[in-house]
Amino acid sequence: MSLTPTPVVAGLFAGDGDDFTLLGTRCRACASVFFPREEFNCRNPGCQGGDLEEVPLSRRGRIWSYTDSRYRPPSPYVTNPELPWEPCALIAVELEAERMVVLGQAVPGITVADLAVGMEVEAVPGVLHEDAETSWTTWKWRPTGVTA
Repeated sequence: MSLTPTPVVAGLFAGDGDDFTLLGTRCRACASVFFPREEFNCRNPGCQGGDLEEVPLSRRGRIWSYTDSRYRPPSPYVTNPELPWEPCALIAVELEAERMVVLGQAVPGITVADLAVGMEVEAVPGVLHEDAETSWTTWKWRPTGVTA
């Protein structure tokens, strides 16, 4: 039986493989870009705009900060309590063009020992959790030049 790939939160990313991208919104009045998406109003306090358009965000950026997650996160994060918790690296990345910071997990196999502030990384599709029927998908950060 094949698991159904389903985004953890719809509308935050699109594509797969080389065409994978995070999705944000841009205010047509002031050109401010937002992630996660904004559906109704510009978040810029100096703008009264509300005409927003979906935009693909930079796929690459540089590590702004990072840490590791050594504890099982609380609800609503989904983990299988029957399995031992596996630590993962968490990365804050400043996107190349937008100059905004986006958080996410590192791809499996990358630890904090492999990371450095300023290192270039790219957003790639990843799996956050699987259950009997669904593969819950998200984005993960992978150092450029690393294949996995």
